[in-house]
Amino acid sequence: MKNIYKITLTILLTGILVLPLMSLAGNKDRSGQAGASELLINPWARSSGWGGVNVANSYGIESMYTNIAGLAFTQKTELVFSHTQWLKGSDIDINTFGLAQKVGEAGVLGLSMMSLRFGDLPITTKELPDGGVGNFSPNYMNINIAYAKAFSNSIYGGFNFKVISESISDVSATGVAIDAGIQYVTGEKENVKFGISLKNIGPTMRFKGDGLSIRSFLPGQENMFTLEHRSADFELPSQLNIGGSYRFIMNDVHSLTLAGAFISNSFYKDQYSIGAEYELKNYLMLRGGYLYEDGITSEADRTTVFTGPSAGCSIQVPLNKEKGSVFSIDYSYRATNPFNGSHTIAARLSF
Repeated sequence: MKNIYKITLTILLTGILVLPLMSLAGNKDRSGQAGASELLINPWARSSGWGGVNVANSYGIESMYTNIAGLAFTQKTELVFSHTQWLKGSDIDINTFGLAQKVGEAGVLGLSMMSLRFGDLPITTKELPDGGVGNFSPNYMNINIAYAKAFSNSIYGGFNFKVISESISDVSATGVAIDAGIQYVTGEKENVKFGISLKNIGPTMRFKGDGLSIRSFLPGQENMFTLEHRSADFELPSQLNIGGSYRFIMNDVHSLTLAGAFISNSFYKDQYSIGAEYELKNYLMLRGGYLYEDGITSEADRTTVFTGPSAGCSIQVPLNKEKGSVFSIDYSYRATNPFNGSHTIAARLSF
């Protein structure tokens, strides 16, 4: 037990030491210099409904985005399919599938896949700048393999290994990254929680492919030669999340959870998130949140399409009370300007 507390304390101290460094690195002047920005998109309905504020109290498959330690709360088996209309009006869709399975007494394995669809885009060339020679479709995909464990009744931890793939017909980039996180649960009714997670830590990526080469003639030569351009490496958008939550248990029917989080981005502005979730006897959940960053309240100074507010709900139906099987439908909305917001709907089965 002493070793567990030492490990936990080490991780916490490491996060506290890393935080100032990331705050310095999170200069707004570096915005746009990182790649693989899709790693910062929350594709799940429950957590995005209150701004991803549940760093301390996330659980199940959705923890693979917010804080991987929460995966350890999976009871048996959980399946989730989620569909997102990202920035509605932009024709970008996100499909995400997740599976979590408890292994042994305290461990949980998780697998998830997230795919972005941009629709068909016209192929343009120097000779045909208006297109007319067909279409192409970019393919972005993230694959996550995770493991989390309950080290005690209070301490939960986990890590997530992810593979990142971005490609069009003749150019592609592939990379890897890891996430790590812990959650600490305390209180007389286990209603006080703290969490910290470190996300998207990995080597740089680079685009390669025939699309970066040019075939041309040298003066006085009869044969064509190929000139290949090397693209620059780009870093991943690392992120440190620290959060806490408190659950007010009114009676057997009603409960209210308040949560807050600080998000330190290595290439973007730091963010602050607050949110609340009301639960009616595990059948109905209503949630809302607000994600703040410098300049977000001013249209002239705002550097993100998101304006801050988010909301969501879940309807949950027990299928087999003896086995604890549950089916639920989740929905979330994130306000944007421009576009018509981002909408996510998910189907969840736990058995």
